[in-house]
This record gives sequence, structure tokens and C-alpha cells, in this order.
Amino acid sequence: MTQRINALQQSPELYNKLVELSMLLKKSSIDNTLFDLVQIRASQINGCGFCLDMHVKEAKIHGERELRIYHLPIWRESALFSARERAALAWTEVLTKLPEHGVPDDIYESVRAEFSEKELSDLSFVVMTINAWNRLSIGFRNVPGSADKAYGLAKAGLF
Repeated sequence: MTQRINALQQSPELYNKLVELSMLLKKSSIDNTLFDLVQIRASQINGCGFCLDMHVKEAKIHGERELRIYHLPIWRESALFSARERAALAWTEVLTKLPEHGVPDDIYESVRAEFSEKELSDLSFVVMTINAWNRLSIGFRNVPGSADKAYGLAKAGLF
């Protein structure tokens, strides 16, 4: 397998700005639970092992129930998610896999019914940011679990 570059080493200013954006988002109107669900779902869709591993561990540390994490791929059929969470997950999916003709009105209307304008804007930035991280991690083949020590993820107890 070809050795890939390290984006942090090659583009430290840009990488650190993305880290800064991620840290700002943790102070946004989006709570930890929703933040974690969105990051996990986008990472599942994109097939990003590094980010999926990281955000599942973060969710566990934040107190998320494992069954809800297991049900994320089937959230439409699961009774474990609130209307607000369902709207956020639909928004996450549509922004992650942009349809050819844009976001359908029914999805926009459902998310608007659950989120204020500020919350919807913040949620959109959460989705955009995790998609950026997914693309870096997939492109440069970041190894799942390789940052556990740096990010304090061992305390999730998932090994």
C-alpha cells in the first residue's frame, strides 16, 4: 500500500483552521448528543473509518446509548430517535450526498420545523465540517484508533 502524506505536516495553517472551526462548533447551538449523531452518520455514509471510530468513542464518552449508535444506519425505522434528531439526520444525509437538483423542499421544511434559523445554520456547519474531515481522513488513509491517546478516547472503554 502506498504511504500517504500527513495533511497536518504539509498544510499546518489550513489544518489548524479546520481544527479551530471544529472547536467553535462544539460551542454552537448544537448539543453534544446531536453533534455526535451527525458526525457518526456522515462518517458512516462516507465510509470514513478513522472518523467513525473517533466519533463513536466520543459519543460513548458523552453518554450515548450503544443501541442508538447501532441504529443510526436504520434511523428511519428505529423508534429510538426524536423528531428533532430525525430531521437532523435527514439534513445530514442530504448535505452529505447532495442530490442532483439540490435539497428537496420536504427535507428543508422538516428540519426548519425542528430548528431555529441559527440552529439550522450551525447544524449545516457541523455537517460540512465532518464531511471535510472525512475527505482528509479517507484521502490520506488515517488509521482508525491512531489518535485515541491524543484525543483521550481510551476512556470510552471500546477496544
